[in-house]
Amino acid sequence: MSIAKADPKKYSSRWWLACAVVVAAAALTLYSMGRVPICKCGYVKAWHGVVASSENSQHLTDWYTFSHIIHGFAFYGLTWLVARRLPLGARLAAAVLIESGWEILENTDAIINRYREATISLDYYGDSVLNSVSDILAMTAGFLLAGRLPVAATIALTLAMEIGVAYVIRDNLLLNIIMLLYPLDVVRRWQAGA
Repeated sequence: MSIAKADPKKYSSRWWLACAVVVAAAALTLYSMGRVPICKCGYVKAWHGVVASSENSQHLTDWYTFSHIIHGFAFYGLTWLVARRLPLGARLAAAVLIESGWEILENTDAIINRYREATISLDYYGDSVLNSVSDILAMTAGFLLAGRLPVAATIALTLAMEIGVAYVIRDNLLLNIIMLLYPLDVVRRWQAGA
């Protein structure tokens, strides 16, 4: 399968503006839902690598940032399959809208409680607004990267990120989806280090 590479000039300023409006609306929605703007610790870090911590999903980037980059890869491929006639900027705006919707849904009490019940994320109380916006930007970076890389390189990067994150923190995008939809005790025990 060959996916045509994206010409950066095909992202017109109106689509970038649409993306910015969607991200701003998502941030305002998250804030109105009671999400904290930044970590309750009172400072912002570029990277926070301790998963079993109250600061996880509170700073700019963390181990789950890799999952959001993979979201961008997936959205690029999906929009290429189902909407390749749309302008590239429109496809990016659609991806930003979907990712923003996920960030809002992910930070509802129902999903937060599901993570806490079904996974090892007992101390998870939702993302900060800053982290959610950063996750949307990571997805955008993944979308743009997928538009420039050969398909084989995108697949290789996806596998490397999934395997690497699983090795380091015993979690990744695939395990996150499994544990959210159909929790498995064997996975929960492995994630807990048992």
